[in-house]
Amino acid sequence: MTLQNYTLVVIEDDPLVNMTVKEILASKYARVHAFLDANQALNEMNDVNPDLILLDIFLGHFNGLDILENLRNQGCTTPVIMMTAFSDIKMAVRAMKLGAEDFIIKPLDLEQLEVSVERSLRNYDLRRQVDLLSEKLKEEVPSEIIGNSEGIMRALEMGKIVASADDTTVLILGESGTGKELLARYIHDNSSRAKGPFVTLNCGAIPRELAENELFGYERGAFTGATEKVKTGKFEQAQRGTILLDEIAELSLELQVKLLRVLQERSFYRLGGSKEISVDVRVIASTNKDLEKLVEEEKFREDLFYRLNVARMILPPLRERGDDIITLATSFVNTFNKKFGKSIKGFTPEAVDIMKNYGWKGNIRELRNVIERIVLLESDELISKNSLSFLKMSSNSHVSSVASVPVSQSANSNVPASTQAEEKPVKLEAGEHLLKISDTGVSLASVTKDLILQTLEITNGNQIKAAKLLGISRAKLRYRLEQLGINLTTKAGS
Repeated sequence: MTLQNYTLVVIEDDPLVNMTVKEILASKYARVHAFLDANQALNEMNDVNPDLILLDIFLGHFNGLDILENLRNQGCTTPVIMMTAFSDIKMAVRAMKLGAEDFIIKPLDLEQLEVSVERSLRNYDLRRQVDLLSEKLKEEVPSEIIGNSEGIMRALEMGKIVASADDTTVLILGESGTGKELLARYIHDNSSRAKGPFVTLNCGAIPRELAENELFGYERGAFTGATEKVKTGKFEQAQRGTILLDEIAELSLELQVKLLRVLQERSFYRLGGSKEISVDVRVIASTNKDLEKLVEEEKFREDLFYRLNVARMILPPLRERGDDIITLATSFVNTFNKKFGKSIKGFTPEAVDIMKNYGWKGNIRELRNVIERIVLLESDELISKNSLSFLKMSSNSHVSSVASVPVSQSANSNVPASTQAEEKPVKLEAGEHLLKISDTGVSLASVTKDLILQTLEITNGNQIKAAKLLGISRAKLRYRLEQLGINLTTKAGS
């Protein structure tokens, strides 16, 4: 019989029990160290480095529970099975609270001992595998939000404030690929719920008829094929943690009603169940849709919108983040250098210019995929213009000298003052516009911001009139004001 490659330590001051346990375990495991003296065992523990400890509670001058507590305080995570001749419930409870893996009573049932050891070792291996996978996942998936642009710093600042209130519902808005899930995890990790689970559900990725099952779970007989006695849903899985409802706009109106009740009551019924389930979770919702417009179109419940819109955060698109594009790209290059065994050192000036002026419709997700492709195929040390030749530059954020929105000279900080002074004001007819930018370009955010400010100036700050002139809803205008950080004192009636 091949011995299993584990190291076990037995600390038992009864010579007969000590020898019996050692012989039983030595028949299955490669290394078994048995100690009659607890002090000697503790002195040699680091050298032995056991995978499992069997520890008697009463050891002469030593108490096994105190030893267990000291081991845990020192950071020892090795599973410990406690042994005692006294069937004391309080003692067993204390042992479990201190982190004991199991608690068995003397005289030892040898079959029970073997089962307990096998189960403890198996659980320990599983925990270590989970820890390794978690570390690997952290390496492969960005664990922090990278960037110093104004919009990102504003989002992070707001995130810290929101994280400090562990029950506040959060609504994160932003285009697809801007990092909404990453921001949600940032809030979770910086909150008092950080040790709890972080559960995500993409509301647009599951069939509508299965969405209720996913959210709230079900009980046996709830529908054809529901054979499990109880199937927990995402809300139960997120107990004492955070649940992210991604693409919340995709939920059916019927489910929106049920979600509203959960947000109000913090309780729900499983599908087919009769018992009310209470949960303690923070809800974060995210979407790339304009929820206020959907409310106006009666495609999203107004009461649910207001319940979600407690702390609203907006993530800017990548094309409006300036130098963050290169910072993120550099981070991705380092990641894929390790993955593919490459040593790419950076970008040529032409490549930097292309990347900073590309449209990035898929935002950070698209940038990551582009860099992965380039690093995989690139043979030079620098990423050049040719490396990016596959990008469709029709998405370029540079605009021509004639466009559909006006920009004031104040937005054109790169135009020489003398040139600005020489320009004569042009009178525009109804529906006409004029846009002039410098040769080095201008960000779309600056153009949009200037357009809104000029329109509000025409309407004397009346947002209703401004929205009408711009051909958008008032809700859409408010969204843009918040997104661009425009703070206004509106006139009465606006």
